[in-house]
Amino acid sequence: MEGYEVVTSDGRNVGRVAEVRGENVIVEHGLLRKKRHAIPSAFVHTDDDERVVRLTVSRELVESSPVVEDRPDAKAIAEHYGLAAGERAPETHGDGELLPDDPARSAEQEELRTGVEPAAAQRARIREGKSEAGVRGRQIIPSDPHEGP
Repeated sequence: MEGYEVVTSDGRNVGRVAEVRGENVIVEHGLLRKKRHAIPSAFVHTDDDERVVRLTVSRELVESSPVVEDRPDAKAIAEHYGLAAGERAPETHGDGELLPDDPARSAEQEELRTGVEPAAAQRARIREGKSEAGVRGRQIIPSDPHEGP
């Protein structure tokens, strides 16, 4: 794959493959001041007949990626391209415990935590006639304050 032309999703040439390091393809471009950018293999599709590597990302995304000097920073590269490897593991990973700000917390759990009566409990209380709203859960409609005596 080394030496293959690299073409982005918008049909523009961004250089040649310099090498493959782990899960990244290192692309080199420029005439005098060559720059190297790493692209995750998930976005790379090789066409051996044409000696071309086609990317599923735009030229702007490649050129704005971190420049590779000696060794590519796998975390920074994954983070730039929006891959999960760039994110740290969630705090609930493996334990199954919910934290107060955990997005996996249900609305009912959040209501209980904050002291609000869950909707299901409210409906049950109204059905059983234990509502402050009126007799047997029917709502009392107040008289119209605009009507005269």
